[in-house]
Amino acid sequence: MDPSVVGSASFDQLWTSKLPGNYKGTAEQIFHQPLVYTLDDGIQYVFIATSQNNVYKINAKTGTIVASRNLHIPFLTQEVVPCLDINPNIGVTGTGVIDPSTDTWYLAAKTYEDQTDQVKGLDNGRYFFHAIDVNTLAEKPNFPKPIEGTVAKNNPRRVFQSGKHLQRPALLLSGQYVYAGFASHCVQYNFTGWVMGWDKTSGSIVERFSTQGGPEAVTVPGGGIWMSGGGLATDNKGSMYYSTGNGYASQLHGNPVPGRQPPTALEQAVVNMKINEDGSLTTVDFFIPWEKEQLDGADKDLGTTPFELLPPETFNCPMAKRMGVVTGKSGKTYILNLDNLGGYQMGANKLDAIPQAPIQNENSVYAGAGVYPLEGGYIYINVIQYQTHVFKFSCDASGYPAFTKVADSPEKAAYVLGVGHGATTSLNGQSGTGLYWMTDVDGYNLRIYNAVPQSGVLKLIKTANIPGVTKFSRPVFGDGRAYVGTVQGLLYAFGSPVNLPLTCTSPNDFGKISIDSSSAVKTIQCQANTYTQVKSIALNNTANFQISGLPTLPFDLPAGQNISFTAVFKPTAPGPLSVDVAVTTSSGDNKFSPRTPISLKGIGTSASPLLAVNPNTVTFNGVIVDQNDGGVTESIIFSNVGDGALTVQGLDYSIVSEKGPYITPNTTSAGVQVGPFTFTQIPSTIAGNTDSIVKINFNPVKTGNFAAYVRVRSDGGSKIFDVFGTASSAPSALLEFEAADGSGRWIPYTQNSPPFTFGNVFEAQTKSLKMRLTNNGSSSAGSLTVTVSKPPFGSSGIVGAQNGRDLGEGTNLAAGESETAVLFCSVPKSQVNVDSYNGSATWVMNLGDLNFGKQNIQFTCNAISEQVGPLAANGSAVYRYGGCYKENDPDRQLKVQLFGDDPTMTNDKCISACAAAGYAIAASEYVNECWCGNRLPKTLADEIDCNYVCAGNSSQTCGGNGYFHDHSHMSLFSNGKAQPPLPNVPASVQQSYGEYSYSGCYTEGVGGRALANKQTASDEMTVASCGAFCSDYQYFGIEYRSECFCGNLIGNNAAKVAETECRMTCSGNSTQYCGGANRLTVYGKSGSSSSSSSMGSSIATGTSSSAATTSSTGTPGGPTAVATVAGFASQGCYTEGTNVRALGDAVTANGAMTVEKCAAFCSSYTYFGVEYSSECYCGNTIGTGAIPATDNGCTMVCGGNPSQLCGGGNRLNLYKQSQSTVTSSTVTSTTDTSRTGTSTSVSSTSTSTGPAIVQTASPFAYQACYSEGAGVRALAAKNTASGAMTIQICATFCKDYLYMGVEYSTECYCGNTIGTGSAPVTDGRCSMTCGGAPSTICGGPSGLSFYKNTGSASASASGSSTRSSTSTSTSASATASGPITVQSIPGYGYLGCYNEVPFGRALVDLANPIASDKVSVDACGAACSAYTYFGVEYSGECYCGNTIQSGSNPVAGTDPATTQCNMHFINYCELKLVNHIDEFSKDSFDRNDLVNRIIINKHSDFDLQDGYLDDIQPDKRPNNRSKQRCYTEVSGRTLKTLALASDTMTVGICLDLCSKYQYAGVEYGRECWCDNTIASTSTVALESQCNMKCPGALTQICGGSSRLTLYTRKPASGARIAQFQADTPSSTSGSSTSSTSTRTSSTSQSSTTSSSRLGTTSTSSSSSSRTSTTTNSSSSSRTSTTSTSSSSRTSTTSSTTSTLYPTPSLTISAHIYLGCANATNPLALNAVAKTSTSMDLETCHTLCTSYNYGLAGLQNGDTCYCGNGLQSFSALQDERNTLPKDSKCNFPCAGNATEICGAEEYLSVWNATESVKIPPTMVKQVGYYPLKGCFNGTISTKALLNATSTSLPTTNSAEDCVGYCATRGYAVAGMSEGNACQCGASLPTNAEELTLGECNVVCAGNKREFCGGKERETLVYVKDTGSVDTEGKPKSLGQLNEVTVKPAV
Repeated sequence: MDPSVVGSASFDQLWTSKLPGNYKGTAEQIFHQPLVYTLDDGIQYVFIATSQNNVYKINAKTGTIVASRNLHIPFLTQEVVPCLDINPNIGVTGTGVIDPSTDTWYLAAKTYEDQTDQVKGLDNGRYFFHAIDVNTLAEKPNFPKPIEGTVAKNNPRRVFQSGKHLQRPALLLSGQYVYAGFASHCVQYNFTGWVMGWDKTSGSIVERFSTQGGPEAVTVPGGGIWMSGGGLATDNKGSMYYSTGNGYASQLHGNPVPGRQPPTALEQAVVNMKINEDGSLTTVDFFIPWEKEQLDGADKDLGTTPFELLPPETFNCPMAKRMGVVTGKSGKTYILNLDNLGGYQMGANKLDAIPQAPIQNENSVYAGAGVYPLEGGYIYINVIQYQTHVFKFSCDASGYPAFTKVADSPEKAAYVLGVGHGATTSLNGQSGTGLYWMTDVDGYNLRIYNAVPQSGVLKLIKTANIPGVTKFSRPVFGDGRAYVGTVQGLLYAFGSPVNLPLTCTSPNDFGKISIDSSSAVKTIQCQANTYTQVKSIALNNTANFQISGLPTLPFDLPAGQNISFTAVFKPTAPGPLSVDVAVTTSSGDNKFSPRTPISLKGIGTSASPLLAVNPNTVTFNGVIVDQNDGGVTESIIFSNVGDGALTVQGLDYSIVSEKGPYITPNTTSAGVQVGPFTFTQIPSTIAGNTDSIVKINFNPVKTGNFAAYVRVRSDGGSKIFDVFGTASSAPSALLEFEAADGSGRWIPYTQNSPPFTFGNVFEAQTKSLKMRLTNNGSSSAGSLTVTVSKPPFGSSGIVGAQNGRDLGEGTNLAAGESETAVLFCSVPKSQVNVDSYNGSATWVMNLGDLNFGKQNIQFTCNAISEQVGPLAANGSAVYRYGGCYKENDPDRQLKVQLFGDDPTMTNDKCISACAAAGYAIAASEYVNECWCGNRLPKTLADEIDCNYVCAGNSSQTCGGNGYFHDHSHMSLFSNGKAQPPLPNVPASVQQSYGEYSYSGCYTEGVGGRALANKQTASDEMTVASCGAFCSDYQYFGIEYRSECFCGNLIGNNAAKVAETECRMTCSGNSTQYCGGANRLTVYGKSGSSSSSSSMGSSIATGTSSSAATTSSTGTPGGPTAVATVAGFASQGCYTEGTNVRALGDAVTANGAMTVEKCAAFCSSYTYFGVEYSSECYCGNTIGTGAIPATDNGCTMVCGGNPSQLCGGGNRLNLYKQSQSTVTSSTVTSTTDTSRTGTSTSVSSTSTSTGPAIVQTASPFAYQACYSEGAGVRALAAKNTASGAMTIQICATFCKDYLYMGVEYSTECYCGNTIGTGSAPVTDGRCSMTCGGAPSTICGGPSGLSFYKNTGSASASASGSSTRSSTSTSTSASATASGPITVQSIPGYGYLGCYNEVPFGRALVDLANPIASDKVSVDACGAACSAYTYFGVEYSGECYCGNTIQSGSNPVAGTDPATTQCNMHFINYCELKLVNHIDEFSKDSFDRNDLVNRIIINKHSDFDLQDGYLDDIQPDKRPNNRSKQRCYTEVSGRTLKTLALASDTMTVGICLDLCSKYQYAGVEYGRECWCDNTIASTSTVALESQCNMKCPGALTQICGGSSRLTLYTRKPASGARIAQFQADTPSSTSGSSTSSTSTRTSSTSQSSTTSSSRLGTTSTSSSSSSRTSTTTNSSSSSRTSTTSTSSSSRTSTTSSTTSTLYPTPSLTISAHIYLGCANATNPLALNAVAKTSTSMDLETCHTLCTSYNYGLAGLQNGDTCYCGNGLQSFSALQDERNTLPKDSKCNFPCAGNATEICGAEEYLSVWNATESVKIPPTMVKQVGYYPLKGCFNGTISTKALLNATSTSLPTTNSAEDCVGYCATRGYAVAGMSEGNACQCGASLPTNAEELTLGECNVVCAGNKREFCGGKERETLVYVKDTGSVDTEGKPKSLGQLNEVTVKPAV
């Protein structure tokens, strides 16, 4: 393309070709880009395929359709809604490819299985692969080929489903094979990316590759290949490249992976695949951006653009000799090394390992880069909504590519998707002729720039408008023309005009003429096609033709006039001869060419012989001396081009020059000797017009350069030709390999040398080394040629070649030259402590060095793993990696945790620790945990299930959560001494152990232990371990899973019971039963008796000194119960718990037990109890079922003090640290001044059928069962584990944190944040009993019993438990006068009432750490104890911070009754006005207290499949939610219920949390609020004020400062807009209980408002009665306040608001209501627009009349539009049978909620009745109905239109009447007399048309329009679907209905 031509006025649109396809009345669309191809007929054609599956062959010069063919019916877009990207038909959408060797056009077409056009449906979709003959458009043999049902070769579970997939990328032809890529329709369905390959001749499938290679579920989508229509690429050296989109297999999960170890799921990737000889593909390299998971969550495809290979001749640097470019939705442009794409997170800090840092553009990019390889090299990036950016190529000082931005285009790309791929051209590759071309769907649709920018700007030289240009298209070029397709069925051609001003006689053939003779004269005549001035007439060459008789020039020639001249042919040489006569003209019209060519041709002949020699030079290059036996032979042709016979007279030659001197050669038997050249087969004669072949042999005997200038003499003349030869010595090959030690040495290759080696390469590392080939011959050596080269490119294994190009076949090296190829050893990631292994590869090579021969060059690599922990003498690890094992199978597989939550965790650290502790097994888990044991777990899992990197070393693996993220796994190491795993069988009773046999399940004794001699307990308890412990005794028994008892008899009336009562599994072996609660699994030695009846009264004896004797009551003089001891007070005699220990936190036993010893042992617990004389139990709670004993069963004396009582059989003497009362199901204690511990309150809810969930454990309250996090702990700040774990132990441990959770019976975790992926679950996983309290629940496998810190010393129980609370009082107390302002609490003093920061928070460090219903000043202060400040707001909100943010200041006023912080309840804050906060300052602050308090975790966006997208896509919101608006908060909360405040908030999370409410709102970025009503004080705000991004999804908006992004539940009907209706009366009631004193308050209020203007009233009233009880008690200087209630509280609120629902004809402010009209794009009313938060009807009416517009429309409650006619498809809705309140226009006005201002997609339309002076007009078109004309209303006394009619006396308008008829299915609508509307099926053919002026009556409903005439003259509109374009715009009118007279504004 010549820029001087393209930039001139003569370059313009040449033609458009209208495609005739019209399937179901729609135009064809061109997504298949034009293919320009010249056939054997010499004519260039354009080949295109369309969305209707039609293919066309079009003359490229004229635009004439030469041939066409329909392949199939098209697939319908309606099958894949809501994906309307290609609409309404889907056929051929990917650009095909033409094979020039066979004239075959390959493409893929989408259709249906049924071609009768009857059976449709997604599952009936089909794809076919076609091979089409471009000459005839006929199908080639063996084609088409179906694709449906093809099974992926690399993943047999993936099956190709045509209906769900889309073939969008351009096809690739590589040798014998054709390839196509596939993706999906808008990321729908369970699609996967595909690469299909076919043999181009047979059509057999050679490749069927899925980008989701398993083992992910087939429902997991992703990895689509679509690239916005860009093509698969090849380097023509055996590699294919492409890019892919997002996906959800998520294999990598933050684990770095080398590029040479591709994952099976290639999502968000650039992929390099080797094209094998059989057409199959092998993945050899990949690149995935480091932020892959974030890109997935935001649906930001990398593969929106194709991966383009940059020409290496220009774009190469020392460190990246070949490179490519790709840009994605994220806006990042990546420059990649083709020979080392970069893998995943292989760069520093786990970033990208690529040659140049990514270039960040402003927005998404869908267009492939433009590439200009001249003048240093440029690339061009087209960015959506922004300019095209130009980057200049260079190499930096380190040898890496550096693309530098040097310019922008002056224009911006479209604000919607569609900007096309960049393209560049030049004039025959000349510098300075570059052009950059692009298409765009907006603005100028074709833009052409100078390729090289000037002064930072791309210069625009040409533009063109192309309506409907196809998105993501690009111009295609041929013979100086450019072609562009559209979606409107048109193909455009642009070029320099080919219209000739003259039509001349041409061509002019003179026939055969003898040399030196003349032909007859021919007269050449030219006729002017337009007025033309002939400036010159000249021959290009006068050697053989002459012209004469020319007119005097210049010569003016009017159109139709002729001019003539003559021409004659005088040949001077034989053969075909031709020339052009150039007529230069000027017509003054750029449409005509300035030059008209006239062709003259003829054939010169000779009667005499005439000699010719061809070629005139013969060259012998690089002939090796003595290497070719007999030398090398070439040919030359002697020709006789005359008619007579020619005689060859001889040869002579010169060795000086063609000028001589010439000498006669010697003639031998071998031939004529001319120096080193020998001529043979020299003819003596040559017949006329024939040829003779002469052979020339070159057989040098020495090296050097030789030349001979040969002259052939004949009777037909003499000819001279040259012969040159170069003789060289043999080349010598030197092949070397780079030394692996890094020394820089090169190791030469010999046939007997060992393989080239890479040495040792560690796992997860890649080592690259070079192989060098040198021509080591002498200076006279010939070139060394690589004749055979089969590199290990794409081979399996760890060793391979970087590409198939370097040292490839055909490589030539001159003497002394070298070339290198890079090989690599890439060792996949593996665990430490695995065995090393060898990898190898072979390169087959042969060279032009005859001494080299064909070689199989071997390469080896030793892949090794790091050896850590204790090492053997040979350096290998003692603890070998055993594999990835399943955890929780079903319980903990390894019981001992040495440490957790360790940021320095590595496998070596864990192995060393377990080894030092003497364990045979070490296992890492959950990134930072170390577990030990001696028995192997049950289940060995797949390696991919261990996918977590170690916290202290990202190259190591520390367990995982499974490939599907559904189960915990451990990375296990063993020293070979581990016990085998337990059999995976159900638990059972072990029948014997040694000499013991199973005796049965027994109760505990009455008044003493059943087995009383000896006892122990262990978390590793088994039948065997207990039996060994009791080996000296007759019996042993186990209870409570882990407690072992020994005895010589079964005493104290212990009785055998049902086996089912002993069903607790052993703590050390889950396959064995170890008793139950107060039930023993008993074993006895052979011959022992187990009869409890015979021994029930026996006294137990044995080695223990605690022989039990009892007294009945402990009367004076006998043993007594100790009343107080060490701060503990006796609570009396208690029973053991029900299926649980009464005190389960700690236990000890001692034959010399005393009450004092037990009190000392349990000093850190709230309770202790003594039992069975010698046993001591501790606890912070009393187990379920433990109650005061009524049988006086505590009669056993203490073993160490017979004067004291120490419980009895299943009876405890119970003691407590304070004097608080103990109840049966709830235990409450307060802090005593003598202790510093935390007060305790525990409550549980249980049933008789199983263990209970503890509802409260001070200071925590139960929330739910939560799952573990996705790749992180749900609670990660702190953890502990204990076999005696209880809820209270964990609560005490985690008391300084916001959350705590218990898991796996024995593990406790704390945290202030909840890890990503952790969420409430209801799958029953939290079902494991607590290790220390088996009657309560302590989580389960990957499930936590989850608790939240309530901020007080006591929390209430749920269920049926009695509510009790204990709190610490402050320096102020409540009075009867109402709430007070707390002046101080410990550590804090009151500062005052502060305002919030505009668009932010005053305190920003921690928000709402406690539940809103638990907020008090004390509780907030406790929760914020680590911060300098805290504040309370809105009754239930608490905020913490170390600084008060700028902009927050004290608010004037100090009286709590009048200031803006007015408290309503004691210790509670409820703000009367929004945005003010009570601030407290801490007296002192230690920053170390912040450690582990706040943990910020990343949070993935909610995916599309979860049902939520950001606000930018309102059509993708949840089906039951509609976005309302941005709402203010004025003097109270808009929504009252705070669901969550989270640093990972998204809109989707909030909508889930508020699923049971009518409204949901997000505010301040991180807060979610719910309610069933909206506060009346809240109003609609500007959308721009809701401007805070959601922290969990930065593409979403989560409100603003005191602004909520509000959502409402949609009506059940599924309407897209919310229904705003008046509030209905509601009432609530509730009850609670109270004790002691009573405080009663009641409030009633009512208000009435009225508006006389609209006649609406609003009344509201409310009354409430509250009874509460407050009890104050104190046991120290502190005052504690407990509030419990047992009264009832009822409130009744009713309100009635009358809303004005307008009806047609209603008049307000001189405007009459026309009705509700649908909104459109372009705008329905487009003259003036205004948005206001105070918008109402009057404001809008005044605005429109002030600009002299007659129509006013209100939309969205706050926006007013003005105009003089409804535009586009907007029409008044037919709502005659609709109640006003059910109208589609139902949004209240922002400035007056009693008025209606349209809806989200509808306008309330009003017409001015006066004040506006605008003449009425004819409406030109309504929707599909254009104006037909004015007609007589009757035909032969019958009505013109008589199907149906109606009278619209107040509302009639063109829009109203057409809408009335259209909704009833009529094609014709007519209006007459201003208010009558008639409909008909068609307009009668004999209708009498009148002049438009006779229809001159204005419409009753719109005085700006005409509605027929006075005497039934009817204004008629007739439906015509072809009258509008694809965007709904009338083709003839553009913006329709514009009035003809529009007043100035």
